[in-house]
Amino acid sequence: MLGLQKLGVDDPQGKDRKRLVTFVEIDRCATDAVAVVTGCRLGKRALKFRDWGKMAATFVDLSARLRTNEPGQNVADHWYRAIRIAAKESSKALARAMHPEIENKNQQQMLAYREMSDDDLFAMEWVKVELPPEEFPGYKAARIVCGVCGEGINFGREVRHEGNVFCRACAGNKYYEPLQ
Repeated sequence: MLGLQKLGVDDPQGKDRKRLVTFVEIDRCATDAVAVVTGCRLGKRALKFRDWGKMAATFVDLSARLRTNEPGQNVADHWYRAIRIAAKESSKALARAMHPEIENKNQQQMLAYREMSDDDLFAMEWVKVELPPEEFPGYKAARIVCGVCGEGINFGREVRHEGNVFCRACAGNKYYEPLQ
């Protein structure tokens, strides 16, 4: 909710639904909460997962494209204004200090977090995020077939080597091994 507020996104599931892409950095319950509040979903390509193990999210405003003239960057690069919000570890100690009378850590935090300011709970940083057209919700591209397994590959995720086209798994970058 704080990310939406900072970007001025009032209706993320209505009139502003195509204005937002969100990057989440952890695969925990907070990611589900971000999806529910923002309306961003993996299946719509508006929710991007980066497995960094951090309780953080970056909210990208697609209506705030930046033009850069920095050395080494093309003016046509696809940079957008965003805000990255991360949970502060210090909020846990503050919760203990605020409510030492509550023994249960979860109950202590739930009560204290409702009473704390946003600045006590979160680190906020304005950032820029590069988001090329193929990362946008609704992007359409040719589907390419892997030359080894025959599976279709979307969104430029193929690997090309010596004139051959491979999916990432057949190119040697797979997260699974076939059972023998």
